[in-house]
This record gives sequence, structure tokens and C-alpha cells, in this order.
Amino acid sequence: MLRSALIALSLSLLATAALAASGKQPAPPGALKDAPPQYTRFSMPELRRGFMALAFGSDLRIGAPPRGIRRFDHPIIARVIPGGRVDRTQAMTRVIEEYARSVPNLHLHVTTDAAADIEVRLIDEKDFNAALHEAFGAKVAKAFIKRTDPQCMTSLRSDAEGAILHAVSFIIVDQGEDVFRDCAYHELLHAFGLSNHDQRNPWTTLNQNRLVGYLTVYDRALLTLLYDPRIKPGMTYRQVRLLLPHLIADLGLAGAGRHHR
Repeated sequence: MLRSALIALSLSLLATAALAASGKQPAPPGALKDAPPQYTRFSMPELRRGFMALAFGSDLRIGAPPRGIRRFDHPIIARVIPGGRVDRTQAMTRVIEEYARSVPNLHLHVTTDAAADIEVRLIDEKDFNAALHEAFGAKVAKAFIKRTDPQCMTSLRSDAEGAILHAVSFIIVDQGEDVFRDCAYHELLHAFGLSNHDQRNPWTTLNQNRLVGYLTVYDRALLTLLYDPRIKPGMTYRQVRLLLPHLIADLGLAGAGRHHR
């Protein structure tokens, strides 16, 4: 079973890479007991390949493919909608707040109001399929479940230029702390615009063969790139590929260790 899937407008891309990351460290404080360690130093090619693979593409495309990069182009408001047998509202809020602290250019805040850019819906596993039917209609939900057999999911809606208008994430709360934490960190990456998965990448939470459950140095670096003001919604694959080396160098993301805060 895939732990996560994404419904979004997308292209497809996988990256291959020679492994050379260094600075291996234990999982950060507060991570699950069995959480995998992480690497903290990456080369420019490793960051470039990861970004290009994850920022372009998704599991299931609905409608015409987007022109390019998808990301929010304004401060982001997130709302946690409680539900399920296990109350994980505060835990989910802490995950969102960690993203806000770690990637300042997200300009991310949590609200309890109805209007939000990102809705995080907490549900029990038994209600997951019904929630998808309600959100997307029976036909789309049935095709999606058959194709991906997901355990948590995010849907994005963006405009013609690639600016994300709204995101909804469904997070299962009653299948243990490890599943909840992995889905929570994983799905927010999708909601912010890292839409794809990459089973060939050994450092990202968006590798579905890994159960991570924390914000890795690697994923934080990719979000830092995505929300640099020089990356615009709708930028093409070629435009981004040419720009990334300059951004990675300017931001100091390659080589030096990027310690988890």
C-alpha cells in the first residue's frame, strides 16, 4: 500500500543520482524511536535532481497539465480540522508550526477560522474512502483509490499560472504514531507544492519506501528553494533548471551541514 498519494495537475519525472551525501546524524530530538537517521550535507547535483523530480509531477493528473512550478504566491494560512478517534489536533498544529519556523519564506500561519489556504483533515482509516468520495466525487475517488491505494492524500488546486489556490490534506489518526507523523510531514510537503514522489531518492520523506516522520534537512532545503522569491509559479522545467545552481549557491545549501532546529 502506498502511504500517500497526490491528486494534482502535473507532469512526470524521476531522477537518478549517484549517492554522495554526507554528514550523517541521528534523527532529531522528538522523532520516533525507530526514525531513520538523516544526512545533513548535499552536493549541488543532489539538491538539483531532488528538486526537479519532486517539484514537477504527481501520482494522478486531472485535467490539463500545469505550465510549470506550483507554489503559493502569498502568505499561507493553514487550518487543522479535528476528527477521528484519536485527538491529534495539537500534534498536527505543532508540525505546521515547525514548517513555519524552519522555512520562513513560507510565511505560514495557523488559523481556526473557516477560510484557509490549506485544510488538514484528521480522520480514521475506516472513513478515508468515504472522505475522498465526498471531496472529489465517486468516479474520481474510485479511480484514484484503485490506482494508488493510498493511506493519506493531498489535493491541490492551482490557477493557470501555477499559483496554488487551495490544498486539502487527509491525515489518518488511528493507525499509530508512526503512520500519523509520517503522513503529517509528508502531506504538508505536497500541500506546499512538492507534488511528486521519488522512490529513487534516499533522503526525502517523499520516497514512499521510507517511513520518516520528521522534517529532514534535505526536504527543508528543497522547500527553501521552492519558496525563494526568485522561483515563481508557472516557471518551466528549463527555467528552473537553469536558475537552481545560482539559488543553491546564494542560499549556501550545498556542502555545509544544515542542522535541524
